[in-house]
Amino acid sequence: MISPPRLPLPSRRETALSIPRHLRCTWDHEWLVVDKGNATVGITAFAAKTVGDVVHLRLPEVGTWVEAGESCGEIRSLTSVSSPYAPASGAVLEVDTAPADDPGVVDAAPRTVGRPFRLRVDNIAGALSADACAAHRAHTQGDRR
Repeated sequence: MISPPRLPLPSRRETALSIPRHLRCTWDHEWLVVDKGNATVGITAFAAKTVGDVVHLRLPEVGTWVEAGESCGEIRSLTSVSSPYAPASGAVLEVDTAPADDPGVVDAAPRTVGRPFRLRVDNIAGALSADACAAHRAHTQGDRR
């Protein structure tokens, strides 16, 4: 079982102040937290809400190399199928079985329970800072304040 650093619960409307400073995200709404060269990876609350009720989650296998920006699994909801994209390049170290066994945790708690896997990070060049994540979410959600 994966034991990554604990992350605070996201607020209903995340702002630059409410997104943890150590959290990075991608344009496609995946997130990662890097700790000593390893990263915990997941999808953002916005992505979970957009996908809808998750019924199946396919994750990369331990030892698999994932490339930043490339598909690294599959998320099926009642109405769609989508691909999560790797937020960084690296080797998959651990895969948490909780999201695969109970895909609903991705909807319910994407940053606390729905942490699908961990990587030995090689490259995070494309990951956005917390401030950039907040600005991107505001733009994506139509909030242009």
